[in-house]
Amino acid sequence: MSTPTRPTATGTGAVPTPRTEADPTAVRPFRFDVPEQELAELRRRIAATRWPTRELVADRSQGVQLATMQALARYWATDYDLGRCQARLNALPQFVTEIGGVDVHFLHVRSRHEDAMPLIMTHGWPGSVIELLASVGPLTDPTAHGGRAEDAFHLVLPSLPGYGLSAEPTELGWDASRFAQAWAELMRRLGYTRYVAQGGDVGAGVTDLMGRQAPEGLIGIHINLLVTALAGAPMPTDTEQERAAVAAISTFQASGFGYFLEMATRPQTTGYAQLDSPIALAAWLLDHDTDSYQKIARAFVDGEPSGNLTRDEVLDNITLYWLTGTGASAARSYWENYGVDAAAARAGQTPPQVAVPIGFTSFPGEIWRTPRSWAELSYPTLSYFGEAERGGHFAAWEEPELFAAELRAAFGPLRG
Repeated sequence: MSTPTRPTATGTGAVPTPRTEADPTAVRPFRFDVPEQELAELRRRIAATRWPTRELVADRSQGVQLATMQALARYWATDYDLGRCQARLNALPQFVTEIGGVDVHFLHVRSRHEDAMPLIMTHGWPGSVIELLASVGPLTDPTAHGGRAEDAFHLVLPSLPGYGLSAEPTELGWDASRFAQAWAELMRRLGYTRYVAQGGDVGAGVTDLMGRQAPEGLIGIHINLLVTALAGAPMPTDTEQERAAVAAISTFQASGFGYFLEMATRPQTTGYAQLDSPIALAAWLLDHDTDSYQKIARAFVDGEPSGNLTRDEVLDNITLYWLTGTGASAARSYWENYGVDAAAARAGQTPPQVAVPIGFTSFPGEIWRTPRSWAELSYPTLSYFGEAERGGHFAAWEEPELFAAELRAAFGPLRG
């Protein structure tokens, strides 16, 4: 059997330890090594960018601003260490295992505290496992980050199929529900019989579904995006906070939803530019919610990062997308989850309630600030509700220490 390789922009890439006929689902060590010529080609393509004229407005209402992208390009081509992304990943234990015909890449970082709680965390779009790396230390080694030994977690951080270093699905059907089932199988395969799960953005949808599927061993979940509200579930509007949340969702759907609609209906179209031009890829990945965009723009234009959301962190993520050539395959997950066919298949279906305790944290810079009443209505098993002082949509990335503290609080009662 030939070893499937992860496609990249130039058709080469890291190759895991080969499968064997005797055990095609073996957990195999993985290392991310990029040929120098691929990095040189990236620099060449950045330098060869054809720039559009400047937007005709003073804000982001016409899209990602020219000043932001030119500042990003200058730093990417001249000051950023192109080997940084692979070095950060290779400094942590990486593995790959085949689940459902797809090679799934994951980090498996065990705490030095043997009684640590196993935790599987799921990234989102336009993120990757990069957005979770800064939280590894606070979660696995809490005594070095203001916590206690009994707060420790063993971490499993998988790359969603089609994202980053996981292989692309070659058949239809890899939606959030299937991701959730794959994660349960991954935790079973790693020998974890009692564990918790966390996710934001797309990862919140995957984690929500894990709670509804209630696989054996899952004892609790935590999310930081109320996916039920984004899906259109009716929510109360009795208080000022509830009305503000409705208004924020309406604003996002009216003026910030372009990427979502394009990927849900025409993901392949987005891929041509993303795989041909690194600057087109970067612009597409930056054009998400207003709060995160403004923070990233300030980091590049003014040199003022928001928390951990630095220029290097942002470029680690974009560089991973470029080197793995996964712009189109990541976009297809939106078609699988939110496209017309997916919506029709779910029509009239009532999903089961989340069957395990759930923690929720509301971050002030999120697309909308979730009221506690909404979380309680969506999740009858809500056992923890936190309101963070800082952070936005990519909470683990931007505020890893605060994020880790929220997970300790949410999952603390489930230990033992």
